[in-house]
Amino acid sequence: MELLTEGLQTYLEHHCEKEPEVLRYISRETHLKVSKPRMLSGHYQGRVLSFLSKLVSPKRILEIGTFTGYATICLAEGLTKDGLIYTVDINEELEERVRDHFARSGFADKIRYYIANASDFIPTLEETFDIVFIDADKKNNETYYDLVFNKVRKGGLIIVDNVLWYGKINSGATDSRSQTIRNFTERVMNDQRVEKLVLPVRDGLLITRKL
Repeated sequence: MELLTEGLQTYLEHHCEKEPEVLRYISRETHLKVSKPRMLSGHYQGRVLSFLSKLVSPKRILEIGTFTGYATICLAEGLTKDGLIYTVDINEELEERVRDHFARSGFADKIRYYIANASDFIPTLEETFDIVFIDADKKNNETYYDLVFNKVRKGGLIIVDNVLWYGKINSGATDSRSQTIRNFTERVMNDQRVEKLVLPVRDGLLITRKL
């Protein structure tokens, strides 16, 4: 189930900043050569992530779930001059392709890319993050949220993708994945340590600001 009609999606894309050429290339390559290309953030959500990053001017970003690197580059656009983004993914088959995308982006020196299990990797990081973007296996959203929480500065953002899950979350769907996402979102809604809202962007972005 698509949240937005094709016409509305096109309108939104025409009324935001243009998609940078390197991101158009990554999108094209992903749709042609990678399975499950719908996992890519895409033009409009990418501009939302870029906009949020530029508002925060982060020195450190953590991304959980790299896929083909599209969102990584969008987030990197807002980094300070000495800023870094750490991104981790478990899919080693995409590594060569992703490294090529980063090399083309102009942000390669700001990106630290790791192939690892995120649950094992996150505790090894000795950084304080301004933004964390969680866009990996949905069943572990809660685990990732808990692991990163104390690594996010006061006023920092934790952003979680796919919380509307193709419109299933508010349609009464009872499958295990929908229920897991619904339960996680409700837990965050009751978390008094953060301000929160859900944006109906693409498949739903949950944005929290740490108090």
